[in-house]
Amino acid sequence: MTRPPFPPARRGAGAPPPAWRAGVAGGVGTGPRRPGPSRGARSRHRRRVRRARTLALVGLLAVIAVIAYTGSGSGSGSGSGSGSRTGAISGGARRSPAQRAGAAGGGQPAGAIPAIEAGVLPWSLPVAVSRAVVLPGPGSTLTVAGGLVASGASASAVASVDTATGTVTAVGALAAPTHDAAGGQIAGQDFVFGGGSSTSVATVEAFTPPAAAGGGAGSGSAAPGTAGSGPVSATVVGQLPQPRSDAAGVTIGSTAYVVGGYSGTAPDPAVLATTDGRTFTTVADLPVPVRYAAVAALGGEIYVFGGEAVTGPSAGQAVDDIQRVDPAHHQATVVGHLPGPLAGALATVLDGHLYLAGGTSQAGGASGTPGPATTAIWAYDPTSGQVRKAGTLPVATSYAGAAVVGGRTWIVGGENAGTPLASVEMLIPNAKFGTAGAVGAGSPFFGGTLLVADRGNNRLLAMRPGDHITWTYPSASAPPPPTGFYFPDDAFFVDQGTAIISNQEQNHTIVIIGYPSGKVLWSYGHQSVPGSAPGYLHQPDDAYLLKNGEVTVADAMNCRILFINHNKTVAGQIGTNGVCAHNPPTEVGYPNGDTPLANGDVLVSEIDGSWVTEYTPQGKMVWTVHLPIAYPSDPQQLGPDRYLIADYSSPGEILEFNRAGQILYRYAPTSGTGELNHPSLAELLPSGVFMVNDDDNDRMVAIDPATRALVWQYGQTGVKGTGPGLLNTPDGFDLLLPNGTTPTHPFTG
Repeated sequence: MTRPPFPPARRGAGAPPPAWRAGVAGGVGTGPRRPGPSRGARSRHRRRVRRARTLALVGLLAVIAVIAYTGSGSGSGSGSGSGSRTGAISGGARRSPAQRAGAAGGGQPAGAIPAIEAGVLPWSLPVAVSRAVVLPGPGSTLTVAGGLVASGASASAVASVDTATGTVTAVGALAAPTHDAAGGQIAGQDFVFGGGSSTSVATVEAFTPPAAAGGGAGSGSAAPGTAGSGPVSATVVGQLPQPRSDAAGVTIGSTAYVVGGYSGTAPDPAVLATTDGRTFTTVADLPVPVRYAAVAALGGEIYVFGGEAVTGPSAGQAVDDIQRVDPAHHQATVVGHLPGPLAGALATVLDGHLYLAGGTSQAGGASGTPGPATTAIWAYDPTSGQVRKAGTLPVATSYAGAAVVGGRTWIVGGENAGTPLASVEMLIPNAKFGTAGAVGAGSPFFGGTLLVADRGNNRLLAMRPGDHITWTYPSASAPPPPTGFYFPDDAFFVDQGTAIISNQEQNHTIVIIGYPSGKVLWSYGHQSVPGSAPGYLHQPDDAYLLKNGEVTVADAMNCRILFINHNKTVAGQIGTNGVCAHNPPTEVGYPNGDTPLANGDVLVSEIDGSWVTEYTPQGKMVWTVHLPIAYPSDPQQLGPDRYLIADYSSPGEILEFNRAGQILYRYAPTSGTGELNHPSLAELLPSGVFMVNDDDNDRMVAIDPATRALVWQYGQTGVKGTGPGLLNTPDGFDLLLPNGTTPTHPFTG
């Protein structure tokens, strides 16, 4: 909720005390008041822009942009594309304590392939790049070599990308600019096989990977140098049997393989194996010669997905073949087909499962410019041969480099319809995001129903995984209540999902409606008439139905928390009418949250002074803490001494804190896709991610706490609307599971 430009007047010292659960008809009142200014006007007046884009950071990125991707030569005559650059899994998945708690549990059918949680990082590369070699580096880092920049030039730079911090460091250079090369790792060395600039080349370059800063895993950005001594300098160590670009590289044990590709005039079907980067043997020939295929290894075998045909009737077109290479037995066969033609995708192995992501159905062909990229993520089961939808990329990409670090696949750059991208995305299997092949696989609320209070459109929406809107209120079959339905600030499922409670902040009312009937079951307040007398409210926020049948609400402008009986009498009150200051337990400073807790208490957020306080229903203060944020909104309890809260500011924040006021976690991007604009509510979902109302960005988002990646979005950033995929200032949400439970507020009625 927002606050007005001027706080309510503080009552004098002689103001009557609050009524504590005396069963009175209402607290001391002043009668109806004239409506206050609109929320939008108050928001604009109160917003505090705290963009921490320091000159030092800008300078660093500018330097990296110049150094890390210095272009050379013209666009490659060899065509476009980079193969999969997957490597061995290094370390375990990084998850915050909150996420580990939220993601605990399983519930997946035996033999099922988990869906993919896919997210775009809040940071990006200093320059857009596609078709680069990407290999796992030490600790939490990736090594990125070469690639194609927006000018169409090939890059010679070798850069280190720290996936934990987003720091990009230029660490050296290749012997020659190149893109469309294959990558591999042998005996501690990174290799770049072939590629090209203006023509395809046979060159094999090698270098020692850059060491992580401090020499430890996850210790920060990669330091320039090789094992701490000097910059990375790739050297030419060998030659492929013939020039080859547009190939993919994969490593099995101590052997690197080069798969698919193009000599500049003809396809190269030979699957090459090397243990030193200098000598090569052919282990098999692809029955369908392709370039730009997605390649990954599982169980000692190599899987080749799609690609672009070079000769024959399909020359220049994407193909749908799935090929399996058995290096030990020198065999390669077509074992299946994708749902459709696909080139420029990436393949990866996570938790022993094969996944395929991105790509395009329209290869470059004669035009040299590929078509639009896809967001689809697929799971391939080698046993059954089935290909199932497993998720969705936040950013459509093709011809990207990728590697596995820390149990996640990191997708670096890529392109869409020929335009290079600067985004970095991550993939991780998450059974709580569903099962591959299931409707809605890859959704952070898989199996549930998400309720959204679309405040600016004066409506409630219910959606199922896959972003399918299943219910809208009001509608022709479910008209609004007689008191109107205006400014729905929050909405929560109640009575095991058979009803919804919603407070209309600027309508000064609370309503409970049947779900899905929309029938009005209960209401409180007077339409568009604020007040503090019995039966009146003034800017009600966060109305909850308690297990004892009472309704609790933060009556913000009256500076009180009310407990309302079903018969509309007031069962109790925290705070004194119109006395707005943090002075527990008798006075409350403009409350905007009153979350019910497991012990029956309520967790109150106060805008004035940025306080969070736990109260008993009788008004006794349990603890209180001041937080170093501008605008606390809707605190939630995560653990015995761990709480979650949104900072309703721009840029906005999500924080975890304890009762001592220590900040335990902070999400606060100041630019990019992850930047929040007045987030009003953050909740930890059972899938282990934060769901957030990003109010003034007109979107709902889900954020992975560990990586800070944005893993789901509904609504177009900064675009208001009522059509499919559009929202207008969404201000509340809730999640209903199939068993009728509401996991984000389990202690309500």
